[in-house]
Amino acid sequence: MSTHEKRAHPRFPLILAVDYPTSDTQARDYTENLSAGGLFIRTERQFGAGDRVPLLLSFPDLLEPVAIEVEVVRVRLPGPEGPAGVAVYVPADRAEDRRKLEQLTRAAALAAEDKHPTYRVLLVEDNSLVATMYTSALRRLSAKEGLAGLSVEVVPDGNDAFGRLLAMPPVDLVITDIYMPVLSGFALVEKIRAEPRLRTLPIVVISAGGPDDRERITRLGANFFLQKPVKYQDIVSTVRALLTARVQPGAPAPIRGAPEATPKTIDLVGVGQPDTVEAPRGPRHHKH
Repeated sequence: MSTHEKRAHPRFPLILAVDYPTSDTQARDYTENLSAGGLFIRTERQFGAGDRVPLLLSFPDLLEPVAIEVEVVRVRLPGPEGPAGVAVYVPADRAEDRRKLEQLTRAAALAAEDKHPTYRVLLVEDNSLVATMYTSALRRLSAKEGLAGLSVEVVPDGNDAFGRLLAMPPVDLVITDIYMPVLSGFALVEKIRAEPRLRTLPIVVISAGGPDDRERITRLGANFFLQKPVKYQDIVSTVRALLTARVQPGAPAPIRGAPEATPKTIDLVGVGQPDTVEAPRGPRHHKH
């Protein structure tokens, strides 16, 4: 891809879910940014420059899941620049795939201008310091990033969370850890997806768990898995996209053309500051 082409396509700091239709594993990756010509994907998979890779980009309710083929142009090792990943672009011989990607970027630009009503977020986190930091990030989203009136409720474990989800007023999105006392994040996600009223409720998991945890929680029905330590930008952009894609607060809509047990999501509006909001990680007696 030429320098001129790179400059011709501005990048949006977006998080989209990335699946690999030809892979045997269900582990899902996520994008770091998107342009009309290519993507940067955060991944620990082994790719080399020149590899052609089919992708499925998924997101809720706005468009059908998008299948494209890309070519790897750069591999990034984990370090100061960010976690491991690959830069990819849509080759010139895939004109239809490039059109699909351009459609996504137009949707992102339009979504950035939308205004939306109040939303309720349920944060499930037993570490009070971490909960305070996440709550602060979400309140900044409410105050400065176009989601005025967003409210955040905090509960310490999955059991309390499930009880709150069955009560009124309805919750619009859940953010949860995995390893918690009383009821784990795994059990919470499973119970949510088994409850007809909550089956399409957006769920974001923030955890230090590895690929096995990510694959398991995705299989159970979580929309997004964000790796600790997580950045402010990743939290607010994911939350904003999932909330603004909803038909109305408290009324999750079925996802057209996708299995109910595997909700598809996209982050259309990446906003915020690149500061990490995760607390220093230390041993906790109930974490395994």
